[in-house]
Amino acid sequence: MFNSHRFFKQRLASHVKELSRYLRYIFNGHIAFAMLFFVSAGAYYYRQWLEELPEGFPTALIIGVTFGLLVSHSPVRTLVKEPDLVFLIAAEHRMGPYFRDAIIYSFVVQLYVIFLAGAMFGPLYFASFPDRAGDAYLGTLFVMLILKAGNLIANWWMLKIREPELRLTDQIIRVLLNVAVFYCLVQGAMLWAGITTVLFALIFLYDLTISRKRAGVVWDMLVEKDRSRMQTFYRVANMFTDVPHLKNQVKRRQWLVSLVSRVPLVQSRTFDYLYRISFVRSGDYLGIYVRLIIIGGLIIYFVPNMWMKLLFALLFVYMSSFQLMTLYHQHRTNMWLDLYPVSLAVRQDSFLKLLFQLTGIQTVLFTLLFLLMQEWGSMVIILAGGTVFNYVFTKGYARRKISAGTKG
Repeated sequence: MFNSHRFFKQRLASHVKELSRYLRYIFNGHIAFAMLFFVSAGAYYYRQWLEELPEGFPTALIIGVTFGLLVSHSPVRTLVKEPDLVFLIAAEHRMGPYFRDAIIYSFVVQLYVIFLAGAMFGPLYFASFPDRAGDAYLGTLFVMLILKAGNLIANWWMLKIREPELRLTDQIIRVLLNVAVFYCLVQGAMLWAGITTVLFALIFLYDLTISRKRAGVVWDMLVEKDRSRMQTFYRVANMFTDVPHLKNQVKRRQWLVSLVSRVPLVQSRTFDYLYRISFVRSGDYLGIYVRLIIIGGLIIYFVPNMWMKLLFALLFVYMSSFQLMTLYHQHRTNMWLDLYPVSLAVRQDSFLKLLFQLTGIQTVLFTLLFLLMQEWGSMVIILAGGTVFNYVFTKGYARRKISAGTKG
């Protein structure tokens, strides 16, 4: 007899194995060092900022919006796959324990976000409301857990609804109510917090009512949502290692292509053209590169200490260079490239040339930022340090890495 509970345990074991396969590449020594640096520096400046917290700071609004969005985003990981559309539909009446386990699993794996948010906003809460006892904040976190579970179950019920407009309307209403609940709790308006909680309960019961009117499970939507989440994970992992399961999304970006594709039509520049086009159109290389520049620029601008500015600048230059390394293997499964009458050395030189150029552009942009801030010494240091790092990383580490990967 088919046991859906045992089947979920098998599917979960396979899913965890797949995740752990790539997580060890994502959280390698380089990223662990960067994360430790960010957390340490962030905690230091966060504490300094709290000591000078301006009076009237909108703590309730910030915590309310953040907590409301966190509990509203509660996707259910069903772990269903495309073959299930054929083989499990016949056993749908026995899938109750499977989906129950999926909801429990989804709730447990999303708890870390609750704990991180609670730990991050705790100091801000107590700095803004020093006269309140710790039980008040713990009570807010307890409500957060309850609403997280409620939103998760409501999202599962709404997965039986095919109409996207109805699902979107329900999601917007619940987001607004969740934000209102936490805003009132932090503000100390307990009466309004109780009223908004009752309104959320009514929406919760409404979702239950309309879901019971829809027979069966919308299998194709479950498969599509789970596949979309895995593809998102694969795109992140692809920044650190080659992911054969990734279905690369190719975007036109015609104006950028026309800008970067101006290379001489000679045999030795074949891969210059290919890597430039791949950087602009394939995967999320361009998005990651631009986001790191923007985030790094904002941190450099707002961090007060000069040496911390320089460290962050070099760190973001390093992170961009390291994550762009996987671009070299972007077309490794395309056998047609082996037919090109271009040597492997030329291919490697083309990639390293592009990596050197992109890292150099980021260094120049950070240098211009220091110039705008009129920090002349820092401008010279980051220009010189970034250039030296770019040369050493590209000509040394990157060349050895892609040569070793090619031989392997």
